[in-house]
Amino acid sequence: MQCSDSIPSAQTGVGSHRERSGEPVRTVVSNLPFEDLKKREQPNRRYEGNAIRTNKYRLWSFIPMNLFEQFHRMANIYFVGLAILNFVPVVNAFQPEVALIPICIILALTAVKDGWEDFRRYQTDQQLNNTPCFIFSRKQMCFVERRWKDVRVGDFVRVLSNEIIPADILLLHTSDPNGVCHMETANLDGETSLKQRKVVPGFSSLVRVLPITKYLERPDKRRTGFGIDSLLLRGCMVRNTDDAAGIVVYAGHETKSMLNNSGPRYKRSKIERKMNTDVLFCVVLLFFMCLIGALGHAIWLETFSSMPSYIVPDSNGNYTPSVLAGFYMFFTMIILLQVMIPVSLYVSIELVKMGQIFFITQDVELYDEELDRRVQCRALNITEDLGQIQYVFSDKTGTLTENKMVFRRCSVMGTEYCHEENAARLAVISGANEEEEVTIYQQTKLPPLFPLEELQDVHTGDKNHANTQVTAASRRRSKVAAEAQSDMAFSSPLETVVVPDRKLILEVDRQMASIQTGPYLDFFLALAICNTVLVSSVTAQRQRVRVNVADLAGAERVGDVLRALTHIFCAANLSNESDGFHSSDVSDAAGQKVISSERKVKSGLSGSEEVCYEAHSPDEAALIHAAKAYGFTMMERTPHYVTVKLPDEALLKFEVLDILTFDSTRRRMSIIVRHPHTKEIIMYTKGADSAIMERLGNVFSGDKIKCVEQWCGWKAVCFSLKVISEQEFRAWSAVRQEALSAIEEKEERLMETANFIESSFTLLGATGIEDRLQESVPETIQALRRAGMQVWVLTGDKPETAINIAYSCKLLEHEDLVFTFSTSRKVLQCQLTNASVPEQTFTGPLMEPSIGLVIDGPTLSMAMSDELVELFVELCKHCRAVLCCRVTPLQKSAVVKLIRQKLRVMTLAVGDGANDVNMIQAADVGIGVSGQEGMQAVMASDFAITRFKHLQRLLLVHGHWCYSRLANMVIYFFYKNVAYVNLLFWYQFFCGFSATAMIDYWLMIFFNLFFTSAPPIMFGIMEKEVSDSTLLSLPELYKRGQHSEGYRRSTFWIAILDAFYQSLVCFFIPYWTYNGSDIGIFAFGTPMNTVSLFTIILHLAIEIKSWTAVHWVIMIGSVLVYFIVTLAYSAICISCNPPSDPYWIMHKQMADPMFYLVCILTTVVALLPR
Repeated sequence: MQCSDSIPSAQTGVGSHRERSGEPVRTVVSNLPFEDLKKREQPNRRYEGNAIRTNKYRLWSFIPMNLFEQFHRMANIYFVGLAILNFVPVVNAFQPEVALIPICIILALTAVKDGWEDFRRYQTDQQLNNTPCFIFSRKQMCFVERRWKDVRVGDFVRVLSNEIIPADILLLHTSDPNGVCHMETANLDGETSLKQRKVVPGFSSLVRVLPITKYLERPDKRRTGFGIDSLLLRGCMVRNTDDAAGIVVYAGHETKSMLNNSGPRYKRSKIERKMNTDVLFCVVLLFFMCLIGALGHAIWLETFSSMPSYIVPDSNGNYTPSVLAGFYMFFTMIILLQVMIPVSLYVSIELVKMGQIFFITQDVELYDEELDRRVQCRALNITEDLGQIQYVFSDKTGTLTENKMVFRRCSVMGTEYCHEENAARLAVISGANEEEEVTIYQQTKLPPLFPLEELQDVHTGDKNHANTQVTAASRRRSKVAAEAQSDMAFSSPLETVVVPDRKLILEVDRQMASIQTGPYLDFFLALAICNTVLVSSVTAQRQRVRVNVADLAGAERVGDVLRALTHIFCAANLSNESDGFHSSDVSDAAGQKVISSERKVKSGLSGSEEVCYEAHSPDEAALIHAAKAYGFTMMERTPHYVTVKLPDEALLKFEVLDILTFDSTRRRMSIIVRHPHTKEIIMYTKGADSAIMERLGNVFSGDKIKCVEQWCGWKAVCFSLKVISEQEFRAWSAVRQEALSAIEEKEERLMETANFIESSFTLLGATGIEDRLQESVPETIQALRRAGMQVWVLTGDKPETAINIAYSCKLLEHEDLVFTFSTSRKVLQCQLTNASVPEQTFTGPLMEPSIGLVIDGPTLSMAMSDELVELFVELCKHCRAVLCCRVTPLQKSAVVKLIRQKLRVMTLAVGDGANDVNMIQAADVGIGVSGQEGMQAVMASDFAITRFKHLQRLLLVHGHWCYSRLANMVIYFFYKNVAYVNLLFWYQFFCGFSATAMIDYWLMIFFNLFFTSAPPIMFGIMEKEVSDSTLLSLPELYKRGQHSEGYRRSTFWIAILDAFYQSLVCFFIPYWTYNGSDIGIFAFGTPMNTVSLFTIILHLAIEIKSWTAVHWVIMIGSVLVYFIVTLAYSAICISCNPPSDPYWIMHKQMADPMFYLVCILTTVVALLPR
């Protein structure tokens, strides 16, 4: 059969941000007609495949790429350069091959660590790429099982219920008769609420398939647009839908989930920046020591009237001039004293930070039993910054509060209803909330598809049911309960149970009995339907028979969709096969037929049936449950209808004409419906009080909402109504459809149409919703303040609500002097100038006032302008607390950047939602709270906690420990290396500055790599100079890190001077002891090496404040390893490093009592100042 239709293609927009080739239009052609062609001949060959690769290295490129990355660190280049320099005969100090060993070991250890991390990423990629999926094959005329890596742009893919979507798919079919597919985006953004996706208009009716250009072009040339609401995103999971199918438009690294995965962010800690400066100081110190050696060698040679016999001439018999010999000696001394720069310091720091992170994540006090979550450390290199925070910027909703919205009261037609009985119930729950509140988690997870999973659910179902019956006495909060909570968000009794107000319910009953219409009924209808809540039934169950893989060919409706495509493909004579897809039964390998159907047990909307709500936000959950408490229960929602059960059990089925979704610019949402009785077109709108009040049609309506201004601390949501004529709606709908079909400036045109229709409202009433404070928030803020931190709260709420919360959480005190700025630019400048005057009149700390600042978003924008920013920052420096209200996410990040850059302080930002991501990324340390607003903040953070109260222990305990441990360890590393290398330097004064070493080079290598490496690493991981209980009871101890008292420039130089003193003692006491004897050079160096080890180890032992068994094992073990290795080396190595000969030296020394006397006496004198 010949067809004249063109091959379907999908064009996803002009100037698409995903298009990497720079083409203005992305055209996707179906792969079905080209299934037999080679890959290079496929029409979509220029698009990436679906296989992903997040690992950096390949097997053949690992070594060069890893070395290239490691050589970005200047210390590695320094040591490799010295090793190469040692191959130059005129300047070499040791055997050239041996000089390469230290840097090679360091590079190898780092490469092994990097390789292991990359191999784990490779394993994850392979596991994901080999996940099974179903792709339609034109040859077999059915969906066949393939792997994710086999999916290509242009393939038709089928996804079953509870399966993860393999690529970004344009939805062309769904088992839902309304053309809707439900998708859970928890893997993408952490949100557990379901999102709706709709089939592309025109495909559900199967009339005709035509080219798609981010729109559907009908036979009459009219275009119907589609957008993100028709796109299934990779990594999300299909829920509450038996199956869905569509064409792949983005695959692999071009999908949204992969484009959003920018990888971990690299931050340099404050200590690391200081440490790099101190490394430069060590380089300068090394330069002067080598310069002294070069000058000393030249002067020493000048003292000889004739060259002594032990100075070897060159091949021509000529002696090197003393000046040139001094120049050569400069480089030889660099090679000899290279250990001045701690080569192993960077690797040790990485190991220490890994250990610190392990102990942070294992802290039981930071474990949330209810959610079964530990603290997460997502940044591996800034643990010590937790101990130096000076400014804390916090979100309010979901961070300081529970984000459990509780319905408190409402106002209808100017009459306020206080809901006193409900308030009493909440007071009782609040009193026992932390100990006895029981959350009954409602399971909405669908039965699994395959028999094995179904069998497992039979055994686990009873357990899950038992968990919902947990009593207040037992309070079992298991992992099963936590998982159940993730399936149904905002479902605790605190949020879902509302006790109706008696006066209000009488008023509702009066209108129901008399006129059946009225403002009270409209108010509760608006609460019930003006939302995006999804409805599911508790009693609804899915029953499936055993399904074979071949059964996937029997999906009749999917086959109908693709049958239409096959009619089009035959136009190009690409196939001689039948033009339809067979929907008959398919035999399996054994010849038996399997049934290819899925049956759902349908249940009617009976009054006895209980419904469950899937809310996208806690606000909507609180409002729809409030409506349900008064008998207005939403029973069903489809794309075209919404059904509400009234208090008299009657059902109202509204036809949905359009939905204007909420956005942060309009700050309101509208639903346009046709009333089933009056046939009027009604628009119900809800939004913030300011967003509704400015668009009221009658000016006197403002009197009805005066009480809302007194609802301090509660979130006010206003509801309004507008009746639209048929003519007005038709005219507006035409403009709306044009905006939906627009290719350019689509968002702007949609905004214009929404603003046009959302006007001349009639105010119905308002609701007051309370967001309760989290546990121990006031105590945490007070502790942070005592620790010297300034706490700011940045929120999008109105000032009244934010101020009330600020007083509740002790951010502001009643005796504080509070400045409130919400004015014009000119007045603001005067206020800022006058506000700076009081601090000049108070001189002593006892007379300094406690100042608070409250500022709203528009005023904040003016305050951050170039002419006012300095005054604003100066005022903020003296404020005890700052509260920014009505601020946007961009303003949050701008405030953090301003304070961090202007005041040069360490900042921390903590938030729980997507609107906090910019703020979290702008701060030095970002903390994400894994609450009820998804996981976007956690994914962008450096550390993730579950409760704001955990911030206290994370900063005051672990922050203090990590900072003090790492600061002391870095200082100790500099001390250790300087003290050891100076032994070689002092010896140069007695050997003519000839770069001779009295210690065998192998033992010098072992000294830093093995003998003295483990103790400082253990010290950096496990040291506790103060107990956690003391740190929590005395937050003032945290100020040590804020002022960098653990790692100052003076601390560094004191450690260097201490190292010089100890090296002098460790050199000259053995020198004076053995002076005039016939002892050999290595026999002379062995006591020095041993004494140096004892001094360095005992020096660290003095620094350790808390000893454990691990400390004893590592400290004693290091000394034992030294003697075992040295004895073995002296016994078996006769000439390992010619011309040296360390044979049996250590054995002879240990047989001499003088050796022990020197070791004891020298160690005591060296450590005497400590």
